[in-house]
Amino acid sequence: MVGGAGQHAWLSVWAKTGRDPATGAVTEWLPLHDHLADTAGVAGLLFDHWVSPQVVARIAAALGGDSSDARRIVVWLGAVHDVGKASPAFAVQAPELAQAMSEHGLLVDPRFAQDSNRSKIRHEYVGQQGVRSWLADDLGFEFRGAAAQLACVVGGHHGVPPSRTELGLVDKRPDLAGRQEWEQARLAVLRWATELIGGPQALGRYKGVLLGRPTQALLTAIVIMADWIASNAELFPLEPLLTAYDAPRHPDPERSAARLARGWAALDLPSRWSPRPIEDVSSTFAQRFGKVARPVQLATVAVALAQEEPGLIIVEAPMGEGKTEAALMAAEALAARSGADGCFVALPTRATSDAMFSRVLAWMRALPGRPTNTSVTLAHGTASLNDEYRGLLRDGYIRGVGDASCCAGTPATSPGPVRGVEEADDQAGIAHHWLRGRKKGPLAQFVIGTVDQVLFAGLKSRHLMLRHLALAGKVVIIDEVHAYDVYMSRYLDRVLHWLGAYGTPVVMLSATLPAARRAELLAAYAGGRRDTGTGAVTDDPAYPMVTATGHTPRPVAAGVDSRQVTLVRLTDDLDTVVTLLRDRLADGGCAVVIRNTVGRVQETADRLVAEFGEEQVTVAHSRFLACDRARLDAGLLRRFGPPGSGCERPSRHIVVASQVVEQSLDVDFDLMVTDLAPIDLVLQRMGRLHRHERPRPGRVREPRCVVVGVEGWTAVPVRAVRVSQRVYSEHALLRAAALLTDRDTVSLPEDISPLVQAGYGPTALGPDTWQMEMRRARQAEEDSDYRRRGKAGEYLLAEIGGLTATLDAWVKAGVGDADADPRAGGRVRDGAESIEVLVVQQDRDGGLLTPEWIDSDGGQQIPLDDQVPGALARTIAACSLRLPLAMSQMNPVGDGVIAALERNHYTSFDRAPLLSGQLVLVLDQGRSAELRHGPAAFRVAYDPQRGLVHETL
Repeated sequence: MVGGAGQHAWLSVWAKTGRDPATGAVTEWLPLHDHLADTAGVAGLLFDHWVSPQVVARIAAALGGDSSDARRIVVWLGAVHDVGKASPAFAVQAPELAQAMSEHGLLVDPRFAQDSNRSKIRHEYVGQQGVRSWLADDLGFEFRGAAAQLACVVGGHHGVPPSRTELGLVDKRPDLAGRQEWEQARLAVLRWATELIGGPQALGRYKGVLLGRPTQALLTAIVIMADWIASNAELFPLEPLLTAYDAPRHPDPERSAARLARGWAALDLPSRWSPRPIEDVSSTFAQRFGKVARPVQLATVAVALAQEEPGLIIVEAPMGEGKTEAALMAAEALAARSGADGCFVALPTRATSDAMFSRVLAWMRALPGRPTNTSVTLAHGTASLNDEYRGLLRDGYIRGVGDASCCAGTPATSPGPVRGVEEADDQAGIAHHWLRGRKKGPLAQFVIGTVDQVLFAGLKSRHLMLRHLALAGKVVIIDEVHAYDVYMSRYLDRVLHWLGAYGTPVVMLSATLPAARRAELLAAYAGGRRDTGTGAVTDDPAYPMVTATGHTPRPVAAGVDSRQVTLVRLTDDLDTVVTLLRDRLADGGCAVVIRNTVGRVQETADRLVAEFGEEQVTVAHSRFLACDRARLDAGLLRRFGPPGSGCERPSRHIVVASQVVEQSLDVDFDLMVTDLAPIDLVLQRMGRLHRHERPRPGRVREPRCVVVGVEGWTAVPVRAVRVSQRVYSEHALLRAAALLTDRDTVSLPEDISPLVQAGYGPTALGPDTWQMEMRRARQAEEDSDYRRRGKAGEYLLAEIGGLTATLDAWVKAGVGDADADPRAGGRVRDGAESIEVLVVQQDRDGGLLTPEWIDSDGGQQIPLDDQVPGALARTIAACSLRLPLAMSQMNPVGDGVIAALERNHYTSFDRAPLLSGQLVLVLDQGRSAELRHGPAAFRVAYDPQRGLVHETL
């Protein structure tokens, strides 16, 4: 191929090593050409059998060709991705192999191992520079066009595309990058790789294309996947070290094909989902869900079927209209047309994600042909504690394929033997072992998880392109859209921008949505598609409503009966609340008291327990252990859920709750007391009042909502209590007060849209005497929104850019590895994602126990050094808890809390995958603890009935 020492020297370049775990000495190796052949082969098979047809079409369109063109480029990129390993800076990391390479003509100065700049001359940077120069100089690609865009895939295949400064270091240290014979070796690799796809003529046909960032991101993600799979030594074995000193072995296509066939068969990735077109909406709906479709459900699917190209659909309808079923049916229709290979269902919380998981599986079981060999993932931090998901792990494919490291000198892992398949007759989907974990889990075809997993696609972080591939090939469903504030909304808008660029169908669901926000969502998506228009946007208060890009908004008849809710306004004191409850529940009934903060929940609960007894009061908020929260949620659904044989509704009971009852819990109360909140949230809460048809005691036969949480209803203006102003915008609270002050009834669903549009519209509300304070509050809100948008921009991914843009520095100044940050969720929630800990108790001898009060396996001894048994690890993981926001801010106090918790380090936890890397809160026998470090000084205590309480020391 090339003259001189480089003619065969490139064949001696190493790519992977296996090391003795005791000594660290190299015992195995793999030649670079073998690893590149493995990666190219895997990339081609991923493209043929796993990558979504929706993604294939997107890449092909960017190349100006068809799927064969897209496959050709993917295979070539897989074959060149590690070309930069032919460099002294990389080779010197394994002295044994560097010596063998020197004997074959590639000299490595051993002193490079101590050079302070060696680690900065990363092999992917060397590869990017080499690929770009070769494409431009030898094949005539535009240096600033396709040459730069294809090369940046090589530079970014470890998850962080380099900046120009980092690439410049390669040119400044040619001794570490490799001159002469090293350059010849890299050229030999590039020429060999190009012959794999038909030679320079085949590759040269793409010299004039412009790929743009979205296509580059997808290509990089596919190469990363292929590299990870090909780097797994169980699938693609290494060779004994001694073979490195033999005469270089030439690439052998037959040998490579055999390796590829064995490795791919052992991996056994799930097959694609092939949705069938929907011919009759009504009958198909009945088959999927066993009930007659409501008008909003029929309208949603009709809009999906009418979309000629993938777009955004927004469904606004009251609680109980079946928006979830509408979205799932729409996903079928959209996927059948676009080639999407699954769907991603995103919800606000883990609890709502768990509840949705069961519903999605039930839908999948009803799909034609039942997709039993497609992959399913529950994507949140405690997914392995979900019984139904664990059932898939237990009964589906469990492949013993470890997470291979792509870094030099790190042996591939092997968590266990390959286990077989035990498919239940009614199973839908499998939980494939390789498609698990925080980075790879979202790549499964059907994903149900928290909205953070979607918002992370807008956060500059390592391996971001994998998150984009995970979304780009699916239909994305986002529930409870009204629940996301201005900070989260900026991330959501940016993600929609990129999804529009990918041509990913999106369905968004909301009970209540201001017209201005609806227009922003449509514009964000259309901006990614480079649309000049988004279709008609209206502030018409018609409700329910289905809106879609490219279509006129469609008003829909409500499918639920109208009900009139009586509004009562009371002063904010507990004596008044007690009197009200005694009077209204005298003949029985179930009431809910909703507070805006956990502190107010606990204060109210303490008083009501004293008045009514512990057996008649339940407390529900976010500051319970996960296992206690699951028990509480199950109890709420059992006692206050829909009528039926499983309902155990008490004759009289009071639930005191925070906002946890607002979202997705199908609970029904006879009487409601709520703190003043923004008008859309007040209406959302009302959706839990007289939600189902059932007999009710006489004094609560008519729905009644009592609004409290204000400093005085006769004040000018009416202000929410101060703690509520820390949770919600004062301006939104004032406008809600203005809408409710003189109102005696609310008709649901008729009044929902008019009230929401008024609450968030430009028209002044309230009497003239309120207007000065209203203007001040509006200005404060606008200033706050401006600051929060600016803060969100610190780590916000850029827009797609022009057609000549590259991924260089794409995630520069980002958060690093978002998956490893205990406060990663706070990056997309304005710091509102609190620190999560595992709660254990200390015994009398200084050992550790599981919390003594939990229902299952409480008080069990936890080993400090030895392996934690699997069942015990699950019990500990179920004792997760989120600390109060006051302890979790991204400031020195929050840092101090983390530092204090990190003192609780146990070897046994490190050895358990479910517990490794988790922060641990150790309570004493009195269920309390102190956390002190730097400016952080807190005492916390846990009460199984009240949850966690804290105080500043």
